[in-house]
Amino acid sequence: MLKEFRTFIARGNAIEMAVGIVVGAAFTKIVNSLVNDIIMPPIGLLLGEIDFKGWFIALNGQDYANLEAAKAANAPTLNVGVFLNTTVEFFIIAFCIFVVVKGFNKLAAEAHTVAKGLVSADKTEDKTADKPADASKDKT
Repeated sequence: MLKEFRTFIARGNAIEMAVGIVVGAAFTKIVNSLVNDIIMPPIGLLLGEIDFKGWFIALNGQDYANLEAAKAANAPTLNVGVFLNTTVEFFIIAFCIFVVVKGFNKLAAEAHTVAKGLVSADKTEDKTADKPADASKDKT
């Protein structure tokens, strides 16, 4: 079983997946910062100085100064702002993945076209090489 695991890990796919997970985790931190520190503050300012991270509804009907105070009191809350931040983060990541996949598909299509052209050129060369020389063209 250990030998099989070593074989699995040595394959390119497992290593590429591990690299993808590490890069994805780092990318997620960047997107979180982009949303929390760059995108949402101006939107909150435009909407009347709302701090989205602190936008919540206490389900027990009591008022709390902020979300941390509500959590400290073990109050049940609907964390509307956290949900909105997470939704924006999702759409940013989804768009980035879309762009990457679209670029990959374009490269794959171009590689397929080039490969198809090379195969066509090889077939044309083979047909030309197989034909006997036309004797009528030599007569002048």
